[in-house]
Amino acid sequence: RMDATDEEVMQAARAALVDEFIGRLPEGYQTFLGERGTRLSGGQRQRIAIARAILKHARLLLLDEATSALDAESEILVQQGLNAAMEGRTTLIIAHRLATVQKVDRIVVMEGGRVVETGTPEDLRKQGGLYSRLAALQLDL
Repeated sequence: RMDATDEEVMQAARAALVDEFIGRLPEGYQTFLGERGTRLSGGQRQRIAIARAILKHARLLLLDEATSALDAESEILVQQGLNAAMEGRTTLIIAHRLATVQKVDRIVVMEGGRVVETGTPEDLRKQGGLYSRLAALQLDL
């Protein structure tokens, strides 16, 4: 948002867990990051994108493989930022990593272009279907 105050920008950065990183930049929040943030790590770019989404106050948040290219440490930080960004918003998450969808209200599992399961993460784990098998592999259940 072009009309955002400095305080709103800093609040969004704190929620996305990127404020500490920004504080270490040569000019802090005024640092020019360059075309597409090429000097940033994948996790830093993701968290800045999350801060922007928080700042925008969009009613709908679309996340397409938001943590797919991140190392484990960055994934945890990005997931924490995503949790803040999803508060009070309708969020559609496309994910292969099930850690990304553990706190959602409803999951739709697709296989071969068809819906094969729907439910809460807990319900789907109990059903013993595709989601349950994937969760056992990915989530150490």
